[in-house]
Amino acid sequence: MDKIQKLAIGSIFVGAIVFVLKYAAYHLTGSIALYSDALESIINVVTAVAAFLAVRLSAQPADANHPYGHHKVEYFSAVLEGVLIIVAALAILREAYFGFLSPKALDATAAGLTVNGLATAINSVWAWVLIRQGRLRRSPALAADGRHLLTDVVTSVGVLGGLLLVPLTGWHWLDPALASVVALNIVWSGWGLMKESIGGLMDEALPEATLTRVRDVIAGNAEGAIEAHDLRTRHAGRMTFIDFHLVVPGHMSVTDAHDICDRLERALKNEVEDSLITIHVEPDVKAKHAGIVVL
Repeated sequence: MDKIQKLAIGSIFVGAIVFVLKYAAYHLTGSIALYSDALESIINVVTAVAAFLAVRLSAQPADANHPYGHHKVEYFSAVLEGVLIIVAALAILREAYFGFLSPKALDATAAGLTVNGLATAINSVWAWVLIRQGRLRRSPALAADGRHLLTDVVTSVGVLGGLLLVPLTGWHWLDPALASVVALNIVWSGWGLMKESIGGLMDEALPEATLTRVRDVIAGNAEGAIEAHDLRTRHAGRMTFIDFHLVVPGHMSVTDAHDICDRLERALKNEVEDSLITIHVEPDVKAKHAGIVVL
């Protein structure tokens, strides 16, 4: 079991602990806003399980039916997480609506907020771990889970701050109002996750800054060739696919052309981790005099 799978399992346990704490906070206070926080924690546990299954399957080696590997399955996990987040938000809005109709005083506010604050602190630490490791290990599922938890942290802090005002002001309507704000923020977060994941499923190109580095690497390591054109890139989970046409002198031997390709592949893999490079070699009569000029 690799580090990514271990982190995904850790998310399940952390999510379960945070849910128990947040539900206890809701039970102590009867707050709709804290109920919304606890409900989102249930979603955290479900999506953590989905993320674990996704990273486990994505680690499977390529086979006859999936010659490019199983890396894209992580995007399905992130899309599922976005859908579940939106479902949770709708449930929270329902409770907030009834809270507006019948606002009520909160009980044991200090104890409930303290317990919720502890859960929020645990979530914030784990969110930082997941985002950092997700980016470091190029795992969309882990990174999405971390960003979701970070959103949970931000909304939890807002809820805690708002609920501190309820006993001071006597504004009992503030509780369902905070729950509504939490729900809307969750919807925005869910949509962001789905949009990013759908982009991965649609084979979006690398960011422009990364593309610039790829072009520079090709230009600086293709000595002996003439030019490179028709550069195409895409992400698939942790893998980055790069392919382009490389124009070489027509009299160049296959061996020499192959040596240039090997040199380019090594340089590109050093620049872009977990990359799969495909190079189509062409004679100089195919030159387009456009694209990447070899330095």
